[in-house]
Amino acid sequence: MSPAIAKPRKSSRKQTVKFSVDCKKPVDDAIMDVAAVEKYLNERIKVDHKRGNLGDSVTISREKALVTVTAQEPFSKRQIRYLMRRYLKRANLRDWLRVVSTGKSTYELRYYNIADQEEEGDDEDEE
Repeated sequence: MSPAIAKPRKSSRKQTVKFSVDCKKPVDDAIMDVAAVEKYLNERIKVDHKRGNLGDSVTISREKALVTVTAQEPFSKRQIRYLMRRYLKRANLRDWLRVVSTGKSTYELRYYNIADQEEEGDDEDEE
């Protein structure tokens, strides 16, 4: 007689995942509007491979310059980054801003270091 094989248990409680995007620097410089970012994410986030299907499973909120996405089911962090990059491209801000991961569940919009690149280019011209 073989021993009984234990089946993995499915958790009855839902897994809550929370991601945030910090837009403080561009908002302080009045380059972009956080309300527009929130609206864009509301329209574009896909749940069950369908746009605009957020329902109760995904909520998007903003607090000053911080956009927070909370999901009650498994959700990809990469999808947030992808959508933020698309928003920046659409708003013609992609040349100046980039999306940087600052933690396990946070992103931040930062400026490219253009001044450092220009100084290096000037040094090469002098030689």
